[in-house]
Amino acid sequence: MKKIFSLLLVSFILVVIALGSGAYNMAATEKHWAITEKIIEWVRESSIEARAKDLEVPPLDGAELLLKGAHHYHAMCTACHLAPGLEPTELSIGLYPQAPVFYQRKPDNDHTEKLNRAKAYFWVIKNGLKMTAMPAWGLSHDDNTIWAMVAFVLNMGNMTPEQYENLTHSSKNHTHGHEQSDH
Repeated sequence: MKKIFSLLLVSFILVVIALGSGAYNMAATEKHWAITEKIIEWVRESSIEARAKDLEVPPLDGAELLLKGAHHYHAMCTACHLAPGLEPTELSIGLYPQAPVFYQRKPDNDHTEKLNRAKAYFWVIKNGLKMTAMPAWGLSHDDNTIWAMVAFVLNMGNMTPEQYENLTHSSKNHTHGHEQSDH
């Protein structure tokens, strides 16, 4: 037992020395080691699932909710997540890991899967994700607005540029909610 503990301790010290020496390249232009990528993905997915599983998903099918979500998505998300008809941006190209491109995802037909995805999206939008450039929009937006963004993202699968344009243009008169008040 003492031998195993000593071996683990020496291994840990060697790993700390190697990482502290700059052996691990943190540049966004270099992919993670395969094992590092798998561990990060596992930790991220487990963390989101654990924190999102008990969320109550409100009805996400109202036209006004979809328009509100479209407006906020267009204003805040397209630089990284893109939108139908938009070319990749300098920001989206330079991200590692790459941000999901929601309109390219197939819509969920399974009700349970769609609910789980809605919970995960809500949690991520509200809380952000460390080391991914995903901000915590919950610091500046209320839950209703975040659910609106979730509703829109869930409906982006296979959306055409025309559909996107119609939704975002029909929401042009909708205020973003951060304008200064005269009161």
